[in-house]
Parts: sequence; C-alpha cells; structure tokens
Amino acid sequence: MRIAVLGAGAWGIALAMQLVRAGRRVSLWAHKDSVAQSLQQTRCTPLLANIRLPDAIEVTSDLSQALKGAQGLLIAVPSHAFMQLLQQLAQLPVGCLPPYVAWATKGFDQDSHELLHQQVHHYLPQVSGTVLSGPTFAHEVALGLPTAIVAASDQVSISDWWAKRLHHAHFRVYTNTDVTGVEIGGAVKNVMAIAAGVSDGLGFGANARAALVARALAEMMRLGQVLGAQPDTLMGLTGLGDLVLTCTDDQSRNRRFGMALAKRQSLAQAEQALGTVEGLLAVRSVMALAERYGLELPIAQSVYQVVSGQLSPKAAVAQLLAREAGEE
Repeated sequence: MRIAVLGAGAWGIALAMQLVRAGRRVSLWAHKDSVAQSLQQTRCTPLLANIRLPDAIEVTSDLSQALKGAQGLLIAVPSHAFMQLLQQLAQLPVGCLPPYVAWATKGFDQDSHELLHQQVHHYLPQVSGTVLSGPTFAHEVALGLPTAIVAASDQVSISDWWAKRLHHAHFRVYTNTDVTGVEIGGAVKNVMAIAAGVSDGLGFGANARAALVARALAEMMRLGQVLGAQPDTLMGLTGLGDLVLTCTDDQSRNRRFGMALAKRQSLAQAEQALGTVEGLLAVRSVMALAERYGLELPIAQSVYQVVSGQLSPKAAVAQLLAREAGEE
C-alpha cells in the first residue's frame, strides 16, 4: 500500500511518518527541488528537531513520480498554496489521481472565502474527498506520541478507508460526516489562538485565557451554524479540542504570533520570525463571512483590527472589555 503525501513541511512529514508506522509506504512530494534533495540526502529537517525520516518514505519534487502507484493522496500544504496545488492536480491526465484523496490543510480560500472542501469539489469534481483534522502538533505526531484526529467525508466508506490507513496504537482516528464543521473548527481556532497569545503576552493571566477560549468557542459555533455545521462537531476534537490545544500551548505558531504582537513586535517582524501564520490568513475570511451573514464575532473582529493595523493589542483588549454585559 503506497500513499502520496503532498507537502514536505513539518505537518506533511509527520503524517508521512504516521502512515509508515501504520504499515504504509509513502511518496513524499516537496514543492522545491532543494527541499527534496536535502531530505533525500540528510533524512532530516530543521522543522522537526531530532527526527529522522524512515527508509519507507521516498522523497521527490516530481509530482507525477509521487503519484505513481499510489492508492491514496494526502495533501498537507499551507492554505495559501492549496488552490494552486489543486489546479496542478486538475491538469493531470485522466487516471493519474489515486481513488482516495484527503487533505490535512486548515483554512479558507483567500479569494472566495470558501472552505477547502468546496475548492476540492470545484477543481476535482470526480473526487469524494476526506478532511483530516484535530488537536495535533506536528512534532508530537512525528515522535509517535498519543494523538486523536478526525477523518470526515460525506461518504462513510471513504473516511473509513483513511481511518484504517492511519490508525495505530498511538494514533486514534475517529470518523465523521460533517465536513463543514470539521473544517470550520480547524480554520477558526487559529484566529482565536492569536487572541489568546495577545492576552497572555499582555500578562492577563489564566482567568482571562479561560474566558477567551469559552467565548471563542461561542463565536466558532455562531459561524458554524450559518454555514451548516453540526454543533456536536464543534464541541468535539476538531472544534473545542483543537481550540484548547492551539490557545494554550506554545508549540502553536498562532499563539506565539499573538504573543509577539503583544510584546510590540511589528507584523512583519513576527511573520519573519515564525513563517506562515494560518490565523493571519483565516481572519480575513472569517470577517468577510461575518459581514456576509451579519454575525457578531467580537474576538475575531479584534484580531482583524490588530493585524490590519487599526488597533494596538492593548486597545483591542480594552475594546473587548468595554463591551456591555449580557446573557451568556
């Protein structure tokens, strides 16, 4: 059984290693030749300290070669590269795509503000895909530490296929049919983690963080309701679970980004130090959707005002605290 993993960042490598633990062979595709060559030669990456790629992972920068003989295709690129990769896949000759396609990318399309499964349907209409999401840090998955995720598809047999390919003693995979809910949780939690980082960076303490996480969940569910998500999904691993993880642990890049802003680093400085910050991309889509549906999302709005330069972190927090009291 061979699986093609597209994306040789920390998350793609971690998932490739998990597939190997579960008994699969993996073709790992890197967008850049230099990255593929480095991984081939050294079998390690600075993105995952003290982790060595097993021999069952073959690395290439040739997309056709990565897909050759693969029964499954797993996309693990950042959200800003997701649509471009779908366009590449759509241009491949008929029959080149494996029958099972999944993605572990979290976010929105930056132009249309659509969820990623909508983009998959647009570019690969023949695919019945699966989204993989949950409370996960790449380094812990790469180390084989206990982890639980969700495989969601509108066809149970498709999500079951991925669950069986990934499931392992220390890697539990639950299935779900609420693709929309799973994707909303994975995208919105990154926005809220920036807010949590700002709060902690300003020294507001554990009480404030707990209140923020609870109200962040309320905003996530508010958006989920208008987009058709199931409340139970957002109360599960891919909603509340991922939200708590990302808001409370310093392995979260989005949380560290918020902390950097609170400590008066500029947006450019924080981005340069941390790399791609998914919450920074997602907040623009969240606010566009809030405007479209007439939603009140004060935490997301405050994050947007901070990252767009309209408010300082302190002013944004003061604005939140100045809101009138009301029913929960």
